[in-house]
Amino acid sequence: MGKIKKIIIAIVVALIGGLGVVGNAYADTGITLSPLNQRIVLTPGEVYTGSFKISNQAKNTESFEYRITIDPFYVDENYNIYYENNGDYNQIVDWITVDKESGTVAPNEVDEVHYSVNVPKDAPFGGQYAAIKAIVVDNGKTKEDGVNIGVEYGSAYIIYGEIAGTTVRQGEIQDANVPSFMLNGNITGSCIIKNTGNVHGTATYKLQVFPLFSSEEVYTNEEKPDEKTILPDRTLYNETTWEGTPDVGIFNVKYAVEFEGVTTEVSKLVIKCPIWLMFIIIFVVFALIFYFVAKVRARKKAAKKQ
Repeated sequence: MGKIKKIIIAIVVALIGGLGVVGNAYADTGITLSPLNQRIVLTPGEVYTGSFKISNQAKNTESFEYRITIDPFYVDENYNIYYENNGDYNQIVDWITVDKESGTVAPNEVDEVHYSVNVPKDAPFGGQYAAIKAIVVDNGKTKEDGVNIGVEYGSAYIIYGEIAGTTVRQGEIQDANVPSFMLNGNITGSCIIKNTGNVHGTATYKLQVFPLFSSEEVYTNEEKPDEKTILPDRTLYNETTWEGTPDVGIFNVKYAVEFEGVTTEVSKLVIKCPIWLMFIIIFVVFALIFYFVAKVRARKKAAKKQ
């Protein structure tokens, strides 16, 4: 119940957060960034330069004006994204400058934003994370009374920085699990990974499902496993699911999780039995018991009469 409650709260917060989405999630409104993120190695005392492009792919053939903000980048245990944490791993926000704070992009045109990261000589080793956001204000939205209201939307360019020096890459894989018995839903492998290092790492999740008496897979994501980037000093809960699991079946399931060279594997026999089938089975079992009990009693009565 605790995990379910956390997930529900996280979803509500993400919906309220508005801009709590990475990348081109606002592509329908026309603003798209390329690339969506960059992994960079930074050297203390030196300056790193980079750039990204802002394109206008709006269908309404209108230009949009944008403004640039530089914010911390934070990911919680359910992979919800926030731009408000200001911890030790977000110091890079103060090191970044951009060549423009605002601009205008015409339909089907592209603008480019250049940025610099001025790394202090005493910068701490390990990971540093920031989001350079392009924010658009749409003043075309109106209330019922006809008054214009500004609606903000945008997209974020994520910087995964790594300060060259002593980096620690390690983590703990906890609570890797596949349920043995299911009434409904899809077969799912879940686990919690805690990044105990000082730099981001990538977790890989693989799920394989076999019929009870066969070695041929009915589902696998081995060719394209789930991957999640976990920031330092963060804990991530993740689920890997076989969408479209049959309502009834007995399967051999293998679930493997890898993070920073450590792999945890779980192998289980999973029974999928919907509640309606369970009631039928229970009814049949009790009917058989009743039948045999009645049969035994009938034989006893017949024996007494003799």
